[in-house]
Amino acid sequence: MKRHSLKDLPTEISPEFEIAAITKREDPRDVFCSVKYRGILALPFGARVGTSSLRRQAQLKALRPDLEIYPLRGNVDTRLRKLEAGEYDAIILAAAGLKRLGKAELIRQVIPVEVMCPAAGQGALAIEIRAGDSVTREHILFLDDADSRAATICERALLNRLGGGCQVPIGALAEVRDGKLHLEAIVAHPDGSRVLREIGDGNDPVKLGESVGDALLRRGGDVILQAVYGQSAAVPRQP
Repeated sequence: MKRHSLKDLPTEISPEFEIAAITKREDPRDVFCSVKYRGILALPFGARVGTSSLRRQAQLKALRPDLEIYPLRGNVDTRLRKLEAGEYDAIILAAAGLKRLGKAELIRQVIPVEVMCPAAGQGALAIEIRAGDSVTREHILFLDDADSRAATICERALLNRLGGGCQVPIGALAEVRDGKLHLEAIVAHPDGSRVLREIGDGNDPVKLGESVGDALLRRGGDVILQAVYGQSAAVPRQP
């Protein structure tokens, strides 16, 4: 039995394993961390922002084209130390990781989904077991959260429909609202020059994810993604 961040799992699970439970989701949003500045709009012209995520980079550049984006590597502690040492004016991290580690003191802004759409599965933890292991499945069934499972299945269906992974600028966040799933998703050019956004509502998580993915492709998402894949060797990998 293994526990994974769902954001890092491939969209297709090996037939030898199955996701037996998805626990209640932590805050899926991204956060702005800084020693000096209170938010993205408060940064001075040309400020240095740390992230190795093309998804975050694209949405930052769409809002603030003047910002200088620099790669950011290492675990959470390493990234925070680099920020405190003055290597960056700000860095962008996942709220979930900071909250789980009890390191939220440098969070200055929780970035709204309308400004920065999270990665598919961000904030969700999946428990993976051997396929057909009914005994283990029964033991951990109480950990499965129905709303979190529906939301992440929807997001992963969209990601699968777009043919994307964690190295491309795709964002997706599904939430259960009044008994129905609401999905918001984006495909963006890495330089922020074009950000396509689609929303949808439905009851079937897979169908909703696929339909929103189709809408993004029809509007030109396929062109953006083909351009990204074509230059994939030259762009930084997401953390």
